[in-house]
Amino acid sequence: MLDLVALGTVADVVRLDGNNRVLVAQGLQRIRNGRMQPGIAALFRAAGREARTASGFDLGFGLGPRLNAAGRLSDMSLGIECLITDDIGRAWDLAQQLDVMNRERREIEAGMQQQALADLADVDPADACTITLFNPEWHQGVIGIVAGRLKEKFHRPSFTFAHADEHGTRVKGSGRSIPGFHLRDALDLVSKREPDLLVAFGGHAMAAGVTLDADNVPRFAAAFEAVAREWLSDDALARVIETDGELEDAYFTPQFVGLLDEAVWGQGFPAPLFSGEFDVVSQSLVKEKHLKLQLARGRQRFNAIWFNHTEPLPASALIAYRLVADTWNGVTRVQLIVEHAAG
Repeated sequence: MLDLVALGTVADVVRLDGNNRVLVAQGLQRIRNGRMQPGIAALFRAAGREARTASGFDLGFGLGPRLNAAGRLSDMSLGIECLITDDIGRAWDLAQQLDVMNRERREIEAGMQQQALADLADVDPADACTITLFNPEWHQGVIGIVAGRLKEKFHRPSFTFAHADEHGTRVKGSGRSIPGFHLRDALDLVSKREPDLLVAFGGHAMAAGVTLDADNVPRFAAAFEAVAREWLSDDALARVIETDGELEDAYFTPQFVGLLDEAVWGQGFPAPLFSGEFDVVSQSLVKEKHLKLQLARGRQRFNAIWFNHTEPLPASALIAYRLVADTWNGVTRVQLIVEHAAG
């Protein structure tokens, strides 16, 4: 069961302490050796990823979203059955269903994110300590992802709300936070100050959920903002990017990327994040939501992509990035995954 343990640990963003790192490492080794549940093998196939070179990135960003899509849009039992079935054919059928759901989830998310950014177009998030948005058309199963996108883009604790039921009298919100602001404790203080505001709430430091009457969203936004203004300093609201520094030219190789992929990275033990100055040779949008780049440093050129980012970069930029290996037509090259950039 170590393959299932590894998938659950990484996909649920469990902190990788010493014990969990060992469990994930052993689970990944089983997957690479082909000793895995039929459902996990089917999910790797559906995600277009190679199980024999499985990494924590594959579990967290390839398999995890497909499993979670069932719970967000339909019935989580589909994902559970996929993981526990011993029938290879049934596992593949379920994996394909989960893949279709994940594509649908991405389309819904893209529309919601576009609407959220449009709602913020006339507002400067830097003028506030928090972001709170509600849209009656939003899908309840995807609001947490959108809250996370807003938190990443603006570096502000963010809540997004959708109707809780077909009656429209109550809404459910999902929140994501930044370091230094305990989201669940903030909701607890809001509840104490205004006992009749929150119908229910729960969560932890970085993620939380809340239910309230639909008419009370503006009231919640004001109360939430008041707590943040008391708790968050200017330093906490300033985004700080910590990197492992510049990477020497000799390490931009598939072999070095392979060494990185063999290690276990995740929550509490992040993969190396490098930084350096690059010339931007070309840039274009992919699917209208990802920025595809060709970067140059000295005589070296690299393909790069910045997911969920559409704003163009200047001719030269300081870029924080991770390394991945990209294989096309049997040729493997190093690709940069851009995390942050400054002109």
